[in-house]
Amino acid sequence: MRPLPGRDDVRRRILTAAADLLREDGATGVTTRAVAERAGAQAPTIYRLFGDKEGLLDAVAERALADFGAAKSAELSRDAGSTDPVEDLRRSWNQTVRFGLEHPDLFVIMSDPRRGRDSPAIVAGARALEERIRRVAAAGSLRVSESEAVTMIHAAGTGAVIALLEQEADARDPRIAESLFNAVLAHILTDPVAKESEPTEAPARVAAVTLRALTPGLAALSPGERALLAEWLGRVIDTP
Repeated sequence: MRPLPGRDDVRRRILTAAADLLREDGATGVTTRAVAERAGAQAPTIYRLFGDKEGLLDAVAERALADFGAAKSAELSRDAGSTDPVEDLRRSWNQTVRFGLEHPDLFVIMSDPRRGRDSPAIVAGARALEERIRRVAAAGSLRVSESEAVTMIHAAGTGAVIALLEQEADARDPRIAESLFNAVLAHILTDPVAKESEPTEAPARVAAVTLRALTPGLAALSPGERALLAEWLGRVIDTP
């Protein structure tokens, strides 16, 4: 007698079926009946495992994002010794934009801020971006706070993908995403022209941003001293 499939196997089959339908027909094609037929499962099983269609779509997006995030995390580790964190950031941006364009329905799901707050995969992706920005700051190339840089990169990336998805696939201009990224870089990065034209406190702010990124590794200071230094530097960074 053939053994009954385990709960994990059934869940995996349902997620795979839903992901295939999402890719082929979009979110409207992911009906409970269609998923059940393709997965060889009963509709009540889907409700028991995922609650409803929204819960199923969330789980599909979470799995896809987790796989994508794992690949990006591995790349982040490989880039640990890189001497060009800005170029690494650009490559990561390009990969994220490409992922969004190749998985439009998944991107729409993951872009919903109500979903993102509870998504471990999205939280992990945000932390990876934060680490990319921290490396730029540690190299002395960031002239705004790390949090501001992260917010701008995230907002620009989301906007770029949405703008491109609104266009017909054969009419999309990849230069839109590139131009947005370059515009953000022009605002957040140090450069000779900006240093000459900005007020005299700008170099101090750049130095504060750089030192704050390096503060966790200052072994000569106690944890309390590092926390105090980070607080002081934060005041310098946040002062207009």
